[in-house]
Amino acid sequence: MPRTTMSEDLQARIRQLILDRGLGPGAPIPTEPELMELFDVSRVSVREALKALQALRVVEIRRGSGTVVGSLSLAPFAEGLAFRAAVRHRSGQAGLYELMRVREALEAGLIVSVAASVPAEDLEVLQGIVAEMEREAVEEGRIARATDRAFHQALYRSLDNHLLSEVLDAFWAAMEKVRGDFDDGHQDPRATCAHHREIVAAVAAGDGPRAERAMRTHFDGIRERLTAAPGPGTETGAAAGGARAASAARGA
Repeated sequence: MPRTTMSEDLQARIRQLILDRGLGPGAPIPTEPELMELFDVSRVSVREALKALQALRVVEIRRGSGTVVGSLSLAPFAEGLAFRAAVRHRSGQAGLYELMRVREALEAGLIVSVAASVPAEDLEVLQGIVAEMEREAVEEGRIARATDRAFHQALYRSLDNHLLSEVLDAFWAAMEKVRGDFDDGHQDPRATCAHHREIVAAVAAGDGPRAERAMRTHFDGIRERLTAAPGPGTETGAAAGGARAASAARGA
């Protein structure tokens, strides 16, 4: 097993201190001298550990006012996902396809719960977003990514799960960072509108299985654009193989 460095060990101990003391975002943590005494380490070690934790949003170092518990944002997670996907894609592996498949699994699994109990006000929001998509399709010839993102964010709002929303948005953000490696400019906005309209109709009807089918159909469209796009190495072939396997597994 790989051995942990002193910095990694100290980072773990600071994390545990935050947990043990029940500190939340914005709460001050012990000062550098206090951490040095508490853990019997040097100032250099403390600063190195804090800088590493700051990069992960675990702490925030504020000049002149000490260090506090950070926002605990999932931004580093999204950045890591994006970098992994980009590296795998550029080395000829199915990095983008893998990223898309994980997001599909999450959304297709969650949509059934949404259909079971979506509030009327959330339905109105979703219907409004679809109407905006239709306007964009007619007037601009494509759906803005921001509008599509807003739809997926609103879709799961009724589940009232902040962590879930952050995880889904992290996958979206990661995909956005690397999707420039394939061209989706030929996307048919009418098909996109139809997919989202059917998702909303299924959710409004409280029909979970129909909603799941509609969501998977939506991702089929994304998959087709991804596998058709030219890219480095064998990404297209690997993704196409995975798509065929997934389609066969669903009995398609």
